[in-house]
Amino acid sequence: QVQLVESGGGSVQAGGALRLSCVVSGYIYGRYSMEWFRRGAGREREGVADIGSDDRTTYTDSVKGRFTISRDNAKKTLYLQMNSLKPEDTAMYYCAAVRNAAGEYQYWGQGTQVTVSS
Repeated sequence: QVQLVESGGGSVQAGGALRLSCVVSGYIYGRYSMEWFRRGAGREREGVADIGSDDRTTYTDSVKGRFTISRDNAKKTLYLQMNSLKPEDTAMYYCAAVRNAAGEYQYWGQGTQVTVSS
């Protein structure tokens, strides 16, 4: 019933910007956390930015000052504004929703590709 669909990826030159969106369809009750993850070629999946059920945000060090996570509850949409992109930001980006006490996310999107050329 619940689906997460990412969009907004593409190819840009270093220093460019993109805004990713993740639309939640179906019903998720209450307040819940969401997070953007990414996986680059030959690299492990890493958390990029998180917004908790209390609306506090957290970023991995490599994107601090460049990326901003936000959400619009009325539109049931999560955003990731990515500025000053670097080649090392090249990855498939995924959104996830509803983290349990064990740190596991219940719902995942299919991903959107971001490619940054030097």
